[in-house]
Amino acid sequence: MATKKVVLIHDIWHDIQRHLAIYGVLLLVLISAFSVVYFTHLNRQTTSKIEVLLTERDALEIEWRNLLLEQNSLAEHSAIESSAAKQLNMTRPDASSEIIIILP
Repeated sequence: MATKKVVLIHDIWHDIQRHLAIYGVLLLVLISAFSVVYFTHLNRQTTSKIEVLLTERDALEIEWRNLLLEQNSLAEHSAIESSAAKQLNMTRPDASSEIIIILP
């Protein structure tokens, strides 16, 4: 029984040595396959992150345009107010000069 185990181990070792190149190529193919799967996964994650960042960028650009429009409209209002104060000597009415009309 012990001699059969020794012979079997010897046959397996001899078979491995004889087909070492094939086992090496098989190992390289497996490593290559797992590498392709891993890097494909990384590529998909990166693409997903890029899409999220592009969406955020678009939202920020829209907000920036809205803020510019608001700034221009506020600047226009203050320009009119300062022009009225300088050229026409207009001022804001105070609380005592306001008249409130109540409709029945």
